[in-house]
Order: sequence, then structure tokens, then C-alpha cells
Amino acid sequence: MSNLPQIVADFSPISLDEMDDVKLMSRTDTKFAFKANKMPLLLQKLLPFYRVLAIDGELIHDYKSLYYDTDNRKFYLDHHNGRVNRNKIRFREYVGSKLTFLEIKRKNNKGKTIKKRMKVDAISNELSEKQKNYIEKIIGRPMNVNAKQWINFSRITFVHKTQKERLTIDVNLTFENANDKGDMKRIVIAEVKQERMSRSSDFMRIAKEMHILPIRISKYCLTTLALNPKLKKNRFKEKVLFINKLKQA
Repeated sequence: MSNLPQIVADFSPISLDEMDDVKLMSRTDTKFAFKANKMPLLLQKLLPFYRVLAIDGELIHDYKSLYYDTDNRKFYLDHHNGRVNRNKIRFREYVGSKLTFLEIKRKNNKGKTIKKRMKVDAISNELSEKQKNYIEKIIGRPMNVNAKQWINFSRITFVHKTQKERLTIDVNLTFENANDKGDMKRIVIAEVKQERMSRSSDFMRIAKEMHILPIRISKYCLTTLALNPKLKKNRFKEKVLFINKLKQA
């Protein structure tokens, strides 16, 4: 996708300040995964409906994330086992914005994703007492967690011109821990973020036309399993097969 910057440059820009109205810290998320070779046509079809986030003139932004979990992988297993109330903890550096946060993502039994975060100086392999206390405050109990793996990717963020909707498109995904590494560079992961689920989304309509189907996936769970293949995975088998098929040329 070497021509990606040129295609994205055709979109009208939107600034971070203008995006304040669509922060959507409490939202519904719908994810899609598809082969990277569908991107040029998809972006062409999205052009009339979305603006693209521009930061200092840059339209494609690098994200670096360090995910935390318990020794027995509670967060991974909660997702695998279908627990409706579940959490994820990570440090995330928004490279273009020069901002780094400790972030806690909570999924509740109404299908809502709620993100809480505190600003930090830098990503850390260990949590400070202040950060542990913040996590306890948000989750409601102490969590004995440690750093597990890095997930890095480049993101294009779109904002719908008339609806309260954000669309993120992640490319060039790589992941690693102390022992292994991998990538999903042939795959694109898109996510529609709305206040409440609405099929009137122009992205969802265009995706359906292009046979891009929604899929309940987690970058954290997929990469955790890739790095730790002996983990429990029965409920993820179909998704792993789907992702592996997309990775093929």
C-alpha cells in the first residue's frame, strides 16, 4: 500500500480540536478485518462521507501500545470465555501527538466500551503506585498485572461529515514480547465507533457492498494467541482461521 498517503490526502482534514465533539469515550464498537488490497477502492468510496484527522499535516499516525495482564491471563481468558464485563489495561503512545496515556478499556453487559485514561510521561514496563491506585479506582479492586506484549500499528482516523461517528483503519500491525514477534501487515482492521449501534453508517453500507463483513475480534487476543499458542483457544479457532486466510497472498 505504498500509495496510501496519496489516496488519504484526497480527504478533507479535521483537527484534533474539531474532533472533541466525537470523542466517544463511551460507545459501541463494530470491527471489520479484510485484505489490504481492498483499501484503495474502499477509500475511494468513503471519500464523499468522511473527513480525515490531520495532526501537524500528517494523516497516518503511529501508535505504540504495551498491554498488561495477570500472570494467568485473566483479561485474555475473560474475552475468550465470553465474559460480558471485562477489562484491558495498556500504555499507549500517540506518536504524532506526542502524548502517552495509561488506558483502561471496560466492556459492559450492554455492549458499551468505556475508556478511562490518565496522562503519563512515557510507556513503562512497570506500574507506579499512582498508576496501580488509578487502575484499582477504575476497576474497583486491586489488579496484580504486568507487561505482556507490544502491539504497534499505523492508524487513519476518519470522522463522518454529518453523523456522530468515528472510523479508525489500522494498517501495518506488528506485535512482540520478550520471546517472539509477528505481524499482520497484509490485513486491515477497521472499527466503527458510535454512541449507539446504527446500521445507517456509510462505512457499514460500503463494507457490505465490498463483502467486508463485521467480525468480533480483539487485536490483543489475536496477538496474545499468536505469541502464546498453547493458551486456551477453542472459541477463537474460527476467527484465527479467518485471520490466517486473510494473511495469505
